[in-house]
Amino acid sequence: MTAPAPTTPRPAPPGNPAGSRSPALQRSLSRSLPRSLGAVLKLFWTGQRNHLLLGAALAAFTVLAGIALLGLSGWFITATAIAGLSAATALAFDVFAPSAGIRFLALTRTAARYGERLVTHDATFAVLAALRERAFRGWAQPGAARRLLLRPARLLFRLTSDIDALDSLYLRILVPAAAALGAALAAGVSLGLVNGWFGLLAGLWLLLAGLGVPALAARRALTPSRRRSSGLETLRQRIIDLTAGQTDLVMTGRMAAAQAGLAAADARLADADNALNRIEARVTAAFSVATALLLTAALLTVAALAESGAIGAPVAAMAVLVALAALEPFAALRRGAMELGRALLAVGRLAPRLVDQSAAPVRQAPADDQVVATLRQVSVRHPGAARPVFADVDLTVGAGERIAIIGASGAGKSTLLALLAGELEATTGEVRNRPASLLTQRTELFQDSWRGNLQLAAPQANDATLMAALTAASLDDVIRGRSTGAMTSPLDAPLGEGGAGLSGGQGRRLALARLLLRDAPLWLLDEPTEALDAATARDVLGCAARLAEGRAVVIATHLRREADLADRLLVMNHGRLTAEARRGEPAFDVLLAGLRPD
Repeated sequence: MTAPAPTTPRPAPPGNPAGSRSPALQRSLSRSLPRSLGAVLKLFWTGQRNHLLLGAALAAFTVLAGIALLGLSGWFITATAIAGLSAATALAFDVFAPSAGIRFLALTRTAARYGERLVTHDATFAVLAALRERAFRGWAQPGAARRLLLRPARLLFRLTSDIDALDSLYLRILVPAAAALGAALAAGVSLGLVNGWFGLLAGLWLLLAGLGVPALAARRALTPSRRRSSGLETLRQRIIDLTAGQTDLVMTGRMAAAQAGLAAADARLADADNALNRIEARVTAAFSVATALLLTAALLTVAALAESGAIGAPVAAMAVLVALAALEPFAALRRGAMELGRALLAVGRLAPRLVDQSAAPVRQAPADDQVVATLRQVSVRHPGAARPVFADVDLTVGAGERIAIIGASGAGKSTLLALLAGELEATTGEVRNRPASLLTQRTELFQDSWRGNLQLAAPQANDATLMAALTAASLDDVIRGRSTGAMTSPLDAPLGEGGAGLSGGQGRRLALARLLLRDAPLWLLDEPTEALDAATARDVLGCAARLAEGRAVVIATHLRREADLADRLLVMNHGRLTAEARRGEPAFDVLLAGLRPD
């Protein structure tokens, strides 16, 4: 991702720390949060339902096996000690069944914990991967993408930190809560068999203390955890600004201010961390007190029952150890309580793009089958702009037609292509077009295999289809020359970041092969050979002309070699189409001659 333009960081004004919001906005977010949380949890549920349920069940079974193991071990040790007091009881005592039970519980507890970690993490990672793709598609919609470009680092934070924060909802809140509730129920029933009131009161105390302490901690930690998340984003942003813009900051004398802003962000982050650490320490102390109170009550109760002859010493030992182990699963909610605020903040940020995937309106196709795009009295004005980018534009693109939009830089050529590609919506007027593929001025290639780069355009395309596209773009010899014997397919050959290892012409031809895989009837080319030498440019243009056979092509250009590919020239000046000429007309040659040569 391109680093954001350097800014001059400033410390936040007093009383308005990074990440804080106005009271009205906070109330609005609070009202919409339950709906957003429900929508995100629904995406979890529909994505990996069976695995999520299995993970929660394994977590509960692990906790129950641990409690049973500790209780049975206490009973067995005490019963063995008592049986050993005389030879008769020692001979009659069955040590094999309890020993087998202890061994079984130990092995199944270990296996269940391993299975729980494997299933829950695998399911969570699968869900987060799907949510990350869904969020990216949401931000790729025209309006969202352009708003996000105002602060491009946000996209990175949303797709990494915020998506990753959602794992707390399942791994650190829902799963531990399910296991803890199972433990409270099992302990209440077990102790209830010893004494009804003992089991009832112990179960109520487990629920009250075990759930009440994390709930109170989550409420207290909500604000500092949100401040920490926003502060971390601010700190990363300012580090990027300082690193990317240090030359500009030094030249303008703003380096000291940038460093002060960075230090202020770091201080606010440290304050949030300290607040969370204090809350976590109090939670730990509260659980220790709750455990001590439960253990004390259990000791007094079993002592009274044993003294009255209602239970024996082995059962008393078992009851005490069950009570001791029952509150431990609730302590696992401590981390979830600390991270709940961060997770809820992420839900509020992500839910609109995760849930609403229909923000981009579906355009109607032209009524005439021989027309691929029509514009009728179209105007485009960016928010806050004093005047429109272009106004009252009428255009018809016929099937198979080749049009070049020419004009000075800033005339609106790229905006027109973005409008036809569906990346920009008209402020007024009507736009109708069939599916279009846009080749921008930059060739976006990624550090991945050739297959991975091509499947961005057609995820379901098989190797034969991908190789056919490369052959059509005259890249089959190039890819075969890069494959090794260890590869099962030439498409496994790696590409460097940004297409490192390919020449400029090869990169553009690879981009054309991607366009070919889309199989759209309209191709939009934005200065397709800019920055290429004349020989390479002619090669790329020849490839483009061959691959675009039968498709309509609209080229935005100020180069003669690119415009010469067209059958019709349109002149754009200050957002208006001011002239038109077709090949064979004298005006066509005049306009072509006025463009920049190779």
